[in-house]
Amino acid sequence: MTSETKKQIEEILRSCVLRALDRIKKDKTYKPFHESLLTKELVNASSFERSFSTSFGQGPVEEISALIALNAGYQVQRQKETQVNLFKGAIDEIERICSALRAGEKKPNWEQEVKKVQAYQKGDTEVRRVISDLWMKKDGKEKYISIKTVKPNLDQTEIAKKDLLLLKAHDPSFETYFGLFYNPGGEERKDYNWTMPFKIFDMHNDPIVLIGKDYWNMIGESQNTYSELLKIFVKVGKQTQSEIAKL
Repeated sequence: MTSETKKQIEEILRSCVLRALDRIKKDKTYKPFHESLLTKELVNASSFERSFSTSFGQGPVEEISALIALNAGYQVQRQKETQVNLFKGAIDEIERICSALRAGEKKPNWEQEVKKVQAYQKGDTEVRRVISDLWMKKDGKEKYISIKTVKPNLDQTEIAKKDLLLLKAHDPSFETYFGLFYNPGGEERKDYNWTMPFKIFDMHNDPIVLIGKDYWNMIGESQNTYSELLKIFVKVGKQTQSEIAKL
């Protein structure tokens, strides 16, 4: 990762922390019962964590992802709009697949589902609009990523699945991914344990799913991207922790 990319990421992180601090200072709430039971420091820390999580949401994650992809030599676009033209049978099949998964009638299997959808090669067609959180292109290959909160709900996950299947039905050469920027269960993919998305994706085995270090290393095209990014967070943290301690 270049020094310029690192500096840009550092600025995004500092901005997130400062926005969180500003929000806390403007909305200082007296909590006598909380502070008596938990200590004022712990209450302030909890309030700041919630405020920071609000600041460090979808936008900053997308922005950092785009910077890392650019650093790796990709053309990049956030919130990429794609008009897909599909056979009506493929669209109906996508609806059947997602409905069965949601109802628990079938187990998710990305590769089998893509084959079913791509089998429709005749009949009436229909145009659909797909918005991808991050689009990357390099050497003629296009990647479309749906970036979600690390604990997505069922609706969010199902919408992502439909969009990614629509893209694969439109052009089989498209590389599509369901990305979570960190793993709340631990470092390894097998540690992911938020149950909701398992109804829609095989979170431990589907090749389309990227969690934590796999997500960042793919975008950066390096097995060191995730560790480099964590070092940037640590560096910025050392600069901002004194301000946080003043709360």
